[in-house]
Amino acid sequence: MNPSPKPPLTYGTFEKPNDRATFAKHVIAVTSGKGGVGKSTVSANLAVALAQMGKKVGILDADIYGPDIPRLLNIRHETLKWNENDKMIPSENYGVKIMSVGITTPTPDTPLVWRSSVAVSALVQLIEDVEWGELDFFVIDMPPGTGDIQLTAAQEMKISAGILVTTPQAVATDDVSRAIRMFQDIKVPIAGIVENMSYFVAPDTKVRYDIFGSGGGEMLAANYGVKLLGQIPLLMQIRELSDEGMPPVAHADDEYRAYYQAIAKELIGTLA
Repeated sequence: MNPSPKPPLTYGTFEKPNDRATFAKHVIAVTSGKGGVGKSTVSANLAVALAQMGKKVGILDADIYGPDIPRLLNIRHETLKWNENDKMIPSENYGVKIMSVGITTPTPDTPLVWRSSVAVSALVQLIEDVEWGELDFFVIDMPPGTGDIQLTAAQEMKISAGILVTTPQAVATDDVSRAIRMFQDIKVPIAGIVENMSYFVAPDTKVRYDIFGSGGGEMLAANYGVKLLGQIPLLMQIRELSDEGMPPVAHADDEYRAYYQAIAKELIGTLA
């Protein structure tokens, strides 16, 4: 992939963004203010859950420096292919079209040591120069933080809804509160908050432990007037399946699949 744009970029504004993702009915931006809260896991399983509901879904791994979607959706050893129209062909798994810089590098562990201007150009190329086809939902897995990628996405696409992922821990909710403010400032509608790693239930005793505290997602929802879309517990099965490239929403026990399926239904209801 050539990260340099073909013509110079003409940015949109937050009030009047460009519409580079005309192929999608809904663009869903999934972000967090903090790394390590499971944002990519939520993004991947949300995309698969939407596909399970019969929707045409694509996911763009916009976490340029830490692309995890290839592992989570089991495409990390695939290589980039181009079609006769000189467009990149997205990978596909679990009914979801997938594109990530993680499959544009020589090896999965190749670092992308890019300045932000190059990363932004790569983001635009991964939107425009990929043969996405017609999509109902285009899920964007954002990097953590409140930086150039988030700003560019809001300027270059008409985002239907933002989803923020947090854990109950105060350190996480502090950072996610900044991400909420960012979405509000750049005019991105917020569908709601997902509280990941919400609690742990010991498999032998069935005792619940609030390892990262409790009530963080509910506090954010109340403070900022947004919806709490769901709470996902800390589960060994979710971690194990994710590491193996087997999305829990497709492979976990029915009880665990339901966490992600409920979030997808809540999202559709919010957009409706």
